[in-house]
Amino acid sequence: MDNDFPRPFPTGTALASLCEQVAERADTTRTVGPWRSGVFQAFAESGCLAGWIAPADGGTAAAEPAIMDLLVEVASRCLTSALALTQWASAVRILGRTDAVSRQRLLPALAAGRQFTTVGISQLTTSRQHLARPAVSATAGPDGWRLSGVCPWVTGADSVQTIVTGAVARLSSGEAEPRFFAIETASPGVIVEPPLEMLALSGSRTSCVRLEDVPVVAEIPPTGPAGQTGGLGTTALALGSTRAALRLIDHEADRRHSLGLVVAELRREADALGLEFQQAARSGCDAASRNNLRQRANSLVTRAAQASLTASKGAGFVVGHPAERLLRESMFFLVWSCPQPVTESLLCDLAGLAAD
Repeated sequence: MDNDFPRPFPTGTALASLCEQVAERADTTRTVGPWRSGVFQAFAESGCLAGWIAPADGGTAAAEPAIMDLLVEVASRCLTSALALTQWASAVRILGRTDAVSRQRLLPALAAGRQFTTVGISQLTTSRQHLARPAVSATAGPDGWRLSGVCPWVTGADSVQTIVTGAVARLSSGEAEPRFFAIETASPGVIVEPPLEMLALSGSRTSCVRLEDVPVVAEIPPTGPAGQTGGLGTTALALGSTRAALRLIDHEADRRHSLGLVVAELRREADALGLEFQQAARSGCDAASRNNLRQRANSLVTRAAQASLTASKGAGFVVGHPAERLLRESMFFLVWSCPQPVTESLLCDLAGLAAD
């Protein structure tokens, strides 16, 4: 890292240059992950990572619209890279709420790309809320909190130095309270299982992580309900993946002019949704509006991917063609950090029922 670090958050030509690097490494990233393909180092060197971190902690605190623009653009080149970046960003934003000593110990190295982090909190949000016993529990001892349990979905767990996770803490009052903690993956008791082979995005190296009496390196106080899912970042990635599908249909339309109307209508819908999305990034939005954006983005990305496969004909059905990959990747949005109202609306659509 040079003496000019941290660089300004990449926009304009700097963002275009970064996205070129992401695209050039996309095939490798989809196999080994962005930590090993060099994409995360490119993120760090471009000033991208510093944008999520406050200046006092080694970052540049980029504006939310610029951050969302970057996520859309990166996702349109490589969804695996964009997914990993959102998990890094979620971890960093949670760490930004810890004490000053912990922030100074962790965040400058993360902003510079000297260390990597990720988040594993689905056990507090969507994947294991139905269990009577907490998936991860935190127990206080003389040397601080220790965690035991299972984090079922952790992106890049075998490629990072720290994981920000959630656990149910038993307080001295006897009450149970969900809290966030940071742990080091090299700590005794951290067991990272082999990455899952998934329908798509296996390059994200998503694993189950088991914790056996693991010490924490930072505690993050709760600021509200732990069960919130589906921020604007998920919609940003759906919009980016839609753009990738539209580029593929555009390519086919050069040879088959009958596709022109199809791609024009899908692009009109994508542009309109993108404008609403940017307004939400600038001004904020409530949960209902955020869920509405996510629901419409989910619908659009799956339809655009199906259209790209149809436009590509039989060639698109062969493993390795961009159309079949985009179709598989679009399915990810049906299950990733999906709020219950969005899931219910989708199921009603699939069943031909009117959503309440």
